[in-house]
Amino acid sequence: MGLKDRLNRRDFRRLIIGQAISSFGDWMGTLALMYFVLEISGSTTAVGGVLVLRLLPSALGAPLAARVVTRWRRRSVMLTSDLIRAGMAVTLPLLPFLWWVYFWAFLIEVVGLIFLPARDAAVPFLIEDDEDEHDTGTLEVANGITMATSYGMIPVGAGAFGLILWASNQAGWEGHWRYVVVFWFNALTYLASYVAVRSIPDLGPGPQERQATERDAETQRGFVAALRLPTVRGVLPGVAVIALGLGCLFSLGVVFVQDVLDAGPVGFGALVVLFGVGALVGLLLVHRKGWNLLSQIRTGTVVQGVVIALMGLLASTAASFAGAVLFGAGATSALVGGITYLQERLGGGDRNLALTAFHATLRFGLALAALLSGLAADLLDGADATPFGMAPAQFVLMLSGLVVLAGTLLVRAPKDAG
Repeated sequence: MGLKDRLNRRDFRRLIIGQAISSFGDWMGTLALMYFVLEISGSTTAVGGVLVLRLLPSALGAPLAARVVTRWRRRSVMLTSDLIRAGMAVTLPLLPFLWWVYFWAFLIEVVGLIFLPARDAAVPFLIEDDEDEHDTGTLEVANGITMATSYGMIPVGAGAFGLILWASNQAGWEGHWRYVVVFWFNALTYLASYVAVRSIPDLGPGPQERQATERDAETQRGFVAALRLPTVRGVLPGVAVIALGLGCLFSLGVVFVQDVLDAGPVGFGALVVLFGVGALVGLLLVHRKGWNLLSQIRTGTVVQGVVIALMGLLASTAASFAGAVLFGAGATSALVGGITYLQERLGGGDRNLALTAFHATLRFGLALAALLSGLAADLLDGADATPFGMAPAQFVLMLSGLVVLAGTLLVRAPKDAG
């Protein structure tokens, strides 16, 4: 069966449609959350706390997620997660208190961390005829499409958020009620994902994988067990340094473009668009026969590190715009390669645990890097420091690129990989 036939399977197509709709709502909800927190508190520091909400679920919720995904069938995990998140999204904006908003936003992130490994573990089951046979190229493209449903919805979700907020203002909705429509619409997108998943009869595991999962469940294996797997230890350093690069750009991008490049909001918007173009290029590159997945992860992270370091060092608008394309391509190909590597080499409960560790590391690393890079730039700025004649954001960006490059040395094949 050819690539097009595998990717055009009805159940895989339904999963992708549901995920695209859900991701659209997620990005609307993320922007609404930041504006809602600012509306309640009037504090930019409180808005920064939204990043912590992305960090804590990965640190505290990963053990819970690992146990859930190894004990429940994937379809049940995904259906239950969608219903729970829909209810939480409806509840979150009802009271304009910071603690209330933080509480529900945190729980939504925890449930999301449970949903994602179950979804990713289901992808091979939906596109493969035999669970003993793997077509790396097809699996990579399928993972790329799945990832694209998330990141491809960023500009669409942002535009829809602005439109809904404008319509709410025109309708005379004042205060925090302007954001209720967005959160409730987000709840509807979770229900759309629920309908899509419910229409899929089976998401696995298959017979052999189910037996392995049952054996793993009998040994009461938790999240720490994932970190003991050689395959996981070989991939996670790459995931961590990718998260470092993404988090640093997420935190410093606006300041770097505005103060260093002097490009303004239009320039930042162009940078984001070019990053998206690069991500699409990365998705096109992953479908290559004979390309070693670990080499792909290393190459992608090296490209990412070099680009970030040069963006900071050169501080050139043209170089930064070109670098954004390379950065997007490198990060996307490395992440897709990492997911595919774990899916191919592991099965049963080990696959579920590994994908939980993957998403936990990515989310935790991204948030932590964003917080630390922002803090470092603020400290340098407060001390009026200009290391090597560089602006604080410029220096921290360059330094983070060098750290990413160093981190690629930790990406190693397990001993049994040959």
